[in-house]
Amino acid sequence: MRKLFFPVMALAFTVAFSSCGGGKPAKKETLKPAPFTGAKGEVKIMTLDPGHFHAALVQKNMYDQVSPEVFVYAPKGNDLNEHISRIDGYNSRAEAPTAWVEKVYTGSDYLEKMLSEKPGNVVVISGNNRIKTDYIRKSVQAGLNVLADKPMVITAEQFPMLEDAFRIARENGVLLYDIMTERFSVTTVLQRELSMLPEVFGKLDSGTVEKPAVEKISVHYFYKNVSGKALVRPAWFFDVDQQGEGIVDVTTHLVDLVQWICFPDQILQKSDVEIINAKRWPTVLSGDEFKGVTMMEQFPEFLSKDVKDGKLNVFANGEFTYKIKGSIAKVSAIWNYKAPEGAGDTHYSMMRGSLASLEIRQGAEEKYDPTLYIIAKEGGDLKTFAANLEKVVTQGLPQTGLKLENVNKNTWKVVIPAAFKVTHEAHFAQVTEKYLQYLKDGKLPEWEVPNMIVKYYTTTSALKFAKENK
Repeated sequence: MRKLFFPVMALAFTVAFSSCGGGKPAKKETLKPAPFTGAKGEVKIMTLDPGHFHAALVQKNMYDQVSPEVFVYAPKGNDLNEHISRIDGYNSRAEAPTAWVEKVYTGSDYLEKMLSEKPGNVVVISGNNRIKTDYIRKSVQAGLNVLADKPMVITAEQFPMLEDAFRIARENGVLLYDIMTERFSVTTVLQRELSMLPEVFGKLDSGTVEKPAVEKISVHYFYKNVSGKALVRPAWFFDVDQQGEGIVDVTTHLVDLVQWICFPDQILQKSDVEIINAKRWPTVLSGDEFKGVTMMEQFPEFLSKDVKDGKLNVFANGEFTYKIKGSIAKVSAIWNYKAPEGAGDTHYSMMRGSLASLEIRQGAEEKYDPTLYIIAKEGGDLKTFAANLEKVVTQGLPQTGLKLENVNKNTWKVVIPAAFKVTHEAHFAQVTEKYLQYLKDGKLPEWEVPNMIVKYYTTTSALKFAKENK
């Protein structure tokens, strides 16, 4: 047994917990895992090949139900070093430090070793998306619960593998779940709650291609800060064959929200979805910009296929319009290099109802703070509408202390107390806590699995459509 030391670590105690030798383990019959009870430390995390910073954000907080001992299986390299460095940063921070003990195995057979040893009962997977779907299926085959970062799958060709993984998870009695942080944004939650009130929203419009019933736009930036430090992205993140194109990556959140908000607690089917149109386009990065986010002096060979005139073309942008249960939705994902001063990733959302529209804006006018507006339709009884809206917002919602600010004769802004506003990074803890409750319950809500399948069917079908209809 040998110790592994990482130069970036100060407090995190990291050791190798298994030798590198040995062949492939004999195939064993999968036994259904023991039920969770909510007991302290009963959830034991295994982190598999953490190539994306979202893997660390799951551990930004401690959880009573989760053991502080975490088993990491990964190849040697900068991805692993960066992950351990982030965990070490959480352990050593001045305010509410964590106390994770990372035990790391770095043999080339890291996947097989995890599946044979299984020192934990929940696998966290956030990294290279080309191999993620295979990681997921093999983990649930081994009788392990999986909490996976999005996207779970990036091509239509791999989509049947994900469907199979959900089938296997059900047969083996384990929970496969993806990390949908955007459901926890307070403006999104309020948009959903208001859309379910007929006296305010009415009914969801059917929409048109030119004026969809639902429209969502997400703008992201390659250069950003995470947990107070400039993010160093791995070079493979810029290879759409490994990360996935924007049309199947960020749009996962957007499609999820369309389903979650417009059809709350309803079971959806693939036949409910029809792709109408889709397109994709690149973000062009100079060599200096690439260096600024990867610390690499030049483009690696595997990116040469995307280099034109000395610049990297990353197909990180995409949009598509589709029909879902009779209503037309449009989602767009856009990646730029660096945000304007004071800004960060932004989310725009519009829902059109028979009585009003619910619009989330996050532009310069809102000081890049997500803000929810209610816009009554012209020609209606504004006096009655305003009275109903005031009553609902100030008395009829779970969130207390909400106020309305009149913008013009038919538009109101919801003023939300600061206590309800948490950062994107904090949403990872909220998702994890929700997943821990599902483990204790022994099941997901009945609509979650079918709707995850529909979500990834939608995104992968849209990419296929965009490539076939250039």
